[in-house]
Amino acid sequence: MNALKKFLGIIWMLLGPIIIIFLFMQASEKIGLAAEGIARTNTTLQWSIIILIFIPICAGLVIFGYYGWKGEYEKLPGSSAEI
Repeated sequence: MNALKKFLGIIWMLLGPIIIIFLFMQASEKIGLAAEGIARTNTTLQWSIIILIFIPICAGLVIFGYYGWKGEYEKLPGSSAEI
């Protein structure tokens, strides 16, 4: 089980930056396809909000993966008395 946690930690650390890169690629594509004027402004605003929301989520995913990879989750308490 600990090997699985370490493997998934690596996956999560890789997944965070991949998601951000994918979002930037999608944003540039969708903004480029939008019509000039208000439509492009609205599309840019929407994608800016989406990216700003997902950056901390992906950063948390990378941190969570780092702790999994380092083995911080190998000994989990079974009850609140063990904390």
